[in-house]
Amino acid sequence: MILAVSLNPALDVTYHIDETIRPHATHRVRRVDVAAGGKALNVARVLDTLGTRVTVTGLLGGTNGDKITAALPATVPHTFVPIDGESRATIVVADGTDATGFFEAGPTITAAAWAGLRRRVAGFLPVANVVVLSGSMPPGLSTDAYAELVRASVEHGRYTVLDADGEALTAALRHHPDVIKPNTAELAAAVPELDTSTIDGAFAAADRLREAGARAVVASRGADGLIAVAEDGTRWQATLGEALAGNPTGAGDACVAGLVRGVQYGYDWPGRLREAVALSAAAVLSPVAGAVDVHDYLRFRRRVTVTERPPP
Repeated sequence: MILAVSLNPALDVTYHIDETIRPHATHRVRRVDVAAGGKALNVARVLDTLGTRVTVTGLLGGTNGDKITAALPATVPHTFVPIDGESRATIVVADGTDATGFFEAGPTITAAAWAGLRRRVAGFLPVANVVVLSGSMPPGLSTDAYAELVRASVEHGRYTVLDADGEALTAALRHHPDVIKPNTAELAAAVPELDTSTIDGAFAAADRLREAGARAVVASRGADGLIAVAEDGTRWQATLGEALAGNPTGAGDACVAGLVRGVQYGYDWPGRLREAVALSAAAVLSPVAGAVDVHDYLRFRRRVTVTERPPP
């Protein structure tokens, strides 16, 4: 079973407009989509679409919390720890070519709520073979929050995938998550002394993060696909070979879903990366984050090129 942990769930509201968004202007909204969001919930929804069993937990409260629960697919089991505050909302404006996001910080989390979530996660560790820790951290939590959950998961021998940034990411590295998944900006922030805009610089940064404790690193590079440095140090590059227009908001979460799906079904690294790129591409074509069209995924999966890169 896969466990997806969301520290900061969101009620995702996507406004669709027919023109490029312009500052200080009025835009007519053609359609509004509302979904259960936040990175970990997006990962879970993509996995569920593909028939992969996943359970979600996290911190949830208020009217938005009720709406998030109601918006989750009925096929995704969930058990959230209640909080006193109001769970956040996120607003994305999608114009068919790209998207602009407005993300609330989230409610302040008390020590009692955090202790409750740690206990909830611990209760799943005997049965969850893969643990996904993904998304922003709400106010009130220490930067060691993900580090605590990584440590508990790894101590139970669970394959742990971490998608975080900043101090939360670097603090967790010492507990050796199996995979971390930074994007280009997060990779640059984690290793600022390197030029991560180049593929050689990105690989060098991934090596640094492995030296700091990550067992494997997968970095998403937008239209340039993915790079990966595996546990044994082998290097991979995965690309689709075509640019896509759409809503990229949930592409990174779909990437994580592909990596997790590959682990769950025992794929080798080329297979995992093929899943990740295909699902990322399908997510860009979807109007809302956390959703993919299975036909798009299967079509893109046949087009992904995975290449082993020579060592430095």
